[in-house]
Amino acid sequence: MERKVGTVSRGIRCPIIREGDDLVAMTVNSVLEAAESEGFELRDRDVIALTESIVARSQGNYASVQDIADDVKAKLGGETVGVIFPILSRNRFAINLKGIAMGAKKVVLMLSYPSDEVGNALLTYDQLDDAGINPYSDVLTLEKYRELFGENVHEFTGVDYVEYYSSIVKEAGAEVEVIFANNPREILKYTDCVINCDIHTRVRTKRILRENGAKVVCGLDDILTASVNGSGFNAKYGLLGSNKSTEDKIKLFPQECKDLVLAIQAQILEKTGKHVEVMVYGDGAFKDPQGKIWELADPVVSPAFTDGLIGTPNELKLKYLADNDFANLSGAELKEAISNSIKSKQDNLVGNMASQGTTPRQLTDLIGSLCDLTSGSGDKGTPVILIQGYFDNYTND
Repeated sequence: MERKVGTVSRGIRCPIIREGDDLVAMTVNSVLEAAESEGFELRDRDVIALTESIVARSQGNYASVQDIADDVKAKLGGETVGVIFPILSRNRFAINLKGIAMGAKKVVLMLSYPSDEVGNALLTYDQLDDAGINPYSDVLTLEKYRELFGENVHEFTGVDYVEYYSSIVKEAGAEVEVIFANNPREILKYTDCVINCDIHTRVRTKRILRENGAKVVCGLDDILTASVNGSGFNAKYGLLGSNKSTEDKIKLFPQECKDLVLAIQAQILEKTGKHVEVMVYGDGAFKDPQGKIWELADPVVSPAFTDGLIGTPNELKLKYLADNDFANLSGAELKEAISNSIKSKQDNLVGNMASQGTTPRQLTDLIGSLCDLTSGSGDKGTPVILIQGYFDNYTND
């Protein structure tokens, strides 16, 4: 019988993961138990994905705000520190800001506007237009911002992040000054010691600051790149990708975990004879049409994956084939013609008009986004995702 189902994404329930747990065994066992319980079988090229959170937790990759403070003070001198382009997030940045403020006497907080880089809005463009403000050139003090726009709370969280971040700095014992600007050079009018907190534009921001006279420039990826006071760390990403764990502790992005995905792949092969792909995923990369938030606050979607997930999709657009190449066909003839096109497609379809409209993104970004949407970030209890049929096409039975 012809198969009627394509890609299936399943959330796999797992035990609560603690530091030191055997994550390889727990993942493999959870997937196999789910297959037995739900009556499905693993297939070659299935994808098993683990959320970065359980990987970091099993590694014990945590640090305290005091560890952050000590590293900030050692690297930036402990006096006035510019903190520029942070995202607006209680989970992602607020606790990092607390640690930074504990390591400085004064924080000059420079917020991008009308939104942060992942789309969390302080203001709307309509508000800027009504006030005659050009966000590409105008610099606003806190007083001017309040005069023009008053208090602005986040649509989903109900938080006034300007007030919230200011209070965090003051409660940590530092003085705070807030400005609003989108040109990184502006911070150098206040201090030459800067932490740029942007994620995906961080390399450019560092270059601009250094070229314009900054004495010390650290990105979040330069803080906690090595252990401080015995803390966890991330040699590649530092504080990027970290999350709040408690009021005084963060969970860092996982340390090197290629060995983990290879070990899971090997155990599945040993136990089932199936060659699956395995990846670790964090935030997906997709944009919310209402809130305009595009989600990706991690430095990458996937910090580790098996080699079968390298590359981009190589797919033909069925709609294009049906409406163009085979517009005169229908029914069984159309199905056969399209199937033959798929079976004979080239290994690289770049530039082929029949592939236009397919998604030109890395496989790990696409699959990681599907995983993130499947697992959610709350109480579903499914930190492992099994995806079946992702690499199938119209011709697979």
